[in-house]
Amino acid sequence: MNSRAGKLLVVESDDALREQIVTVLSDAGYQVSTDYREGMKAVLAFGPDVVVLGADPPKLDCCDLLSEIKGSETTRDICVVMLSPGGSAERTRGLDLGADDVLSLPFVPHELLSRVRSQLRNKSAADGLREQLRHAEENRNAAEQVVTAVNQERRTVRVGGLTAIAVLVIATVVFFSFYRHSQEQNTRVYAAITRLQTGLLTEQQLMERSRRAVEDGERSSSLPSDPQKLQLQKKSEDLRSQIAATKAENTSALENQLTAVENRLQKLETEGKVAQTIILSYEPSVCLIHVVIAFRDHTTGLRLHYAEMTSSGEPTTDRNNNPLLSLTGSGPEVHLDAFGTGFLASPNGQILTNHHVAEPWWQNEDLKEMFDQGLEPVIVEMTAYFPGVPHGIAINTEKISTAADVAVVKADVSKLGIKQIALADGRGSAVSGGPVVLLGYPTALDAILARTGAETLQSIAAASKGDPKQVMEELARRHLIRPVTTQGHIGDVLPDKIVYDAQTTSGGSGGPLFNNEGKVIGINFAMVREFGGSNFAIPVGYGKSLLGP
Repeated sequence: MNSRAGKLLVVESDDALREQIVTVLSDAGYQVSTDYREGMKAVLAFGPDVVVLGADPPKLDCCDLLSEIKGSETTRDICVVMLSPGGSAERTRGLDLGADDVLSLPFVPHELLSRVRSQLRNKSAADGLREQLRHAEENRNAAEQVVTAVNQERRTVRVGGLTAIAVLVIATVVFFSFYRHSQEQNTRVYAAITRLQTGLLTEQQLMERSRRAVEDGERSSSLPSDPQKLQLQKKSEDLRSQIAATKAENTSALENQLTAVENRLQKLETEGKVAQTIILSYEPSVCLIHVVIAFRDHTTGLRLHYAEMTSSGEPTTDRNNNPLLSLTGSGPEVHLDAFGTGFLASPNGQILTNHHVAEPWWQNEDLKEMFDQGLEPVIVEMTAYFPGVPHGIAINTEKISTAADVAVVKADVSKLGIKQIALADGRGSAVSGGPVVLLGYPTALDAILARTGAETLQSIAAASKGDPKQVMEELARRHLIRPVTTQGHIGDVLPDKIVYDAQTTSGGSGGPLFNNEGKVIGINFAMVREFGGSNFAIPVGYGKSLLGP
């Protein structure tokens, strides 16, 4: 299940059938409502992901509601699963009316759950794509405005073009770390470093941001951490109460339900113990990767710099408050900082991660115009930070897959005592519905700073003196770098990807996905929704093919 249980609205006039549907869906951990008396008003108020709609041919109310849902801009993306009596003709009619899927009555519970899961995955993927397109459009419009404004200041076509593209790099820096991610989230991540450059006021702002992050974390921790488990526990208590209040000869069905619920609770407990074992064994082997990138002119080899700095140490800006940049500027080089996850996969220091972590510009459409104008990225420094190691370790790219978003980087870990992580053998190690554990660094610095006390944060801000490298080194020295662990289940296993619902977000790219045997079955590489939805891992076989001499 997802960390946010899917919201399902059940529309069925037959009381017994409606109760049967609700029981199946509720037991699976979904948030279910049956309040449909006000039609579209009820749909809008509840905001379901999926509507399970009973079809009664003599009464066409169901079809009217289906037409309203699919005909409204606000609700047309809601998935509709129709339950229809009869054979293929009735199912075909339901699809023609606009239903996303049609299931014949009487239904089989497992098939209903499978169809619902499929629709939730489809909706999650579609929602994510729409969000990406919206961000891309916003970014394109903003970039066009920046380019137009800066071009008004240019003195020559060449210098003006480079300046415009350089400013575009700064404007889109939050899109540079990883593709498919949230603009707002990554703005905060980048600000965690850049705001350190303006002295005491920045320290105050950073501390305030960290305070808010801690408060958000406390509020989140007060919420149910495992809604499925809590729902099952409540169901168990309710069933026990019903059994106690029912005559002995009538409790057989209730006892069977209670046994099924208890078995599922036991399964969740077992999965939790497996996760703890994985964390204890392999958390020290999962590293945060920090990549520093500069930009150089393809023809001259000159690197992009800030044009000059003010007396307070900030870049000079144009009348639109955009930093002035130049290939011959007297200010420091323009650097971008990207973050990702990796894990030790061999005893000789080979670390598996993503191609787009080792080369953050790979398949990044937001930077295509910059490349077209003659600027190319250059890796200034790449460093791995392992939990418990008080300093960063220099790494370099060794191999990049031509078949998938996978890369191998290498570090000298011979004297650090870090254990390599076991890799699974064959596709049979990943099974649809099976439990998984994901380790990684989602949101990178934000997540780390949110766990840092105010006094420590102020000390780091003062000691770093605005140098991102020093921020990372201070965090390592204080043993504040450790991965985040999330759990979930596999939704689907495809030849080139594993779909699962363990939480993650940008920064978690490259993290290991474990099965219940404690072996890596995949390498996380993309997500549809921030901290949830359908996430994707590349089967570990693609990574194993790169390892070795």
